[in-house]
Amino acid sequence: MTVYAIIGGTGLTQLEGLTISRALALDTPYGPTSADIQIGEFGGREVLFLARHGHPHRVPPHQVNYRANLWALKQAGAEAILAVNAVGGIHMAMGTGHFCVPHQLIDYTSGREHTFFAGDLEQVTHIDFSYPYTESLREQLIGALAAEGCSYSSHGVYAATQGPRLETVAEIARLERDGCDIVGMTGMPEAALARELELDYACLALVVNPAAGKSTAIITMAEIEQALHDGMGKVKAVLQRGLAQPAKNYAFDVRPRWGLDMAPVLS
Repeated sequence: MTVYAIIGGTGLTQLEGLTISRALALDTPYGPTSADIQIGEFGGREVLFLARHGHPHRVPPHQVNYRANLWALKQAGAEAILAVNAVGGIHMAMGTGHFCVPHQLIDYTSGREHTFFAGDLEQVTHIDFSYPYTESLREQLIGALAAEGCSYSSHGVYAATQGPRLETVAEIARLERDGCDIVGMTGMPEAALARELELDYACLALVVNPAAGKSTAIITMAEIEQALHDGMGKVKAVLQRGLAQPAKNYAFDVRPRWGLDMAPVLS
């Protein structure tokens, strides 16, 4: 049976409904993790949980130790990662409260420790990152969103920006021209590090605000916090249902079974 890990983002520093049996504080070659790994029962099965920004929320996106987090989850036995991300909506379908299960990403971050293949190496390694998300996990999340009656898009392009500031109107216009549908600050290098460790990986993104220039109002933290408060119950329900569904075995198949240029689909 697949061992799942949930990485909680902004608004999900602890997983309500997780019956914790133990917590792991692992030493890693890359420094400390954002928080201890919690192990317990959730959705009818044993899962691992790690708060990406720490608990309480204290680590900004550009300072998250992504390498330590992923390495520790792998060492703790994780085989598949369900990552929860709060994002801004760029595409007109991506309104506040909408969910997206992205199928592609573009990395705009800089200066982050982004690979395990660095330092004194015996050989250079290049991973295939053509399809950054594992299709079987995406389908589990999409099925769970449909079953829960959520508003969602079954695919989209995630723009990973540096943060911690929000983007300018001009930057969002550029991301839109590049084909991005949602924008967040933590999608990379997390997804690539998971691939380097041969961990299945998928993202459950909750839109918590229109991106800069996509509404007439100024983006406020109060608005974002309210959207997080309103959406986290649905996030937990989707995760529980997704974990309860039998995983399809694609033998680490990350390739989507649709055309690459499809626009986001509303359900």
